[in-house]
Amino acid sequence: MDHASTETRSDFDPHPDEDNGLDRWISTLRRQWRLVAGAAVLAGALGAAGSFLITPTFVSTTTFLPPQQQQSVAASALSSLGALTGLTAASVKSPSDEYIALMRSVTVSDRIIDRYQLRQHYDKKYRFEARKRLAERVQMAFGKKDGLISVSVEDEDPARAAAMANQYVDELRLMTSTLAVSEAQQRRVFFEKQMNDTQAHLMAAQQALQESGFNSGAIKAEPKSAAETYARLRAEMTAAEVRLQTLRNSLADSAPEVQQQSATLRALRSQVDQLERATTADSNTAGYVTKYREFKYQETLFDLMAKQYELARVDESREGALIQVVDPAQPAEIKSNPKRLMIALLALLAGAAAMFIGLLMRERVPATPAAGAPTA
Repeated sequence: MDHASTETRSDFDPHPDEDNGLDRWISTLRRQWRLVAGAAVLAGALGAAGSFLITPTFVSTTTFLPPQQQQSVAASALSSLGALTGLTAASVKSPSDEYIALMRSVTVSDRIIDRYQLRQHYDKKYRFEARKRLAERVQMAFGKKDGLISVSVEDEDPARAAAMANQYVDELRLMTSTLAVSEAQQRRVFFEKQMNDTQAHLMAAQQALQESGFNSGAIKAEPKSAAETYARLRAEMTAAEVRLQTLRNSLADSAPEVQQQSATLRALRSQVDQLERATTADSNTAGYVTKYREFKYQETLFDLMAKQYELARVDESREGALIQVVDPAQPAEIKSNPKRLMIALLALLAGAAAMFIGLLMRERVPATPAAGAPTA
């Protein structure tokens, strides 16, 4: 019985000492290495031949230095606002991400697609398909160490790849110039209107002050310093009200920032109320002091609006942000894809692995007895 079972096991397993494990793999490789090597060479040759059927592509890269002065200009503009400076201090962002977003925008992509007829080149019926294909072939990155932005474009034509990369920089220059002028124009129109309104109020306050006349009681009151203090506090109160309204648009009333700004506004209002009560206590000089105080307040607002108006005019006269190209894109001299050597090596390894696995699986299947053969 034991002898029969031994014979049966040996019939189904010709290598009883190599059932599993590394020894069986090594033994198979020793006996069938010619087949494995032949399959690897054949697969590598097919992979290398197939790589010639792939259209070669070329990559061109341009690098440029983004404008560095925008944050300082904005800071100088905000510095004249006094208490309003905190309105946008938290919203200052690095311009590099914005420039990359502008270059990836639909507007710039469509201009590139139309200029180089990429829908026909990519064989795409719809524009959104061409945008998707273009996005796959364009790489943009910001170097944190050197501060440069790079734009790399891949295309079958090296000259077109270089032209497209350089065109991205030209489109960015046009886009930033247009957006800067538009934003400056809006600020100019806004502050021009505010300045005209304040000027009208200032002239009315000045006329009322002149009509009040001067008397001995008004001279004894010496309203100049008191009126200037009142004008300054009232301007700060106006700025605090604007900031509180801005915070409430994005934060809840229970937020610490809102609570702190509310307390600041209450303190300023208390000081303004004290000055108003002090200047109206003397009925002999109350009329003149009130009119002088209103005159100084309108004068302070007019100066503020005039400064902002001049800054907006300066920004409007600018041609846009200066984009300095460090390395313009040049047509690539060698292709970037396909990498034929890598394709051949990968095909060689894949062919060898497939043949080796096939041999292992074949040896695991027991031989089927022939028809009519005697069984033990």
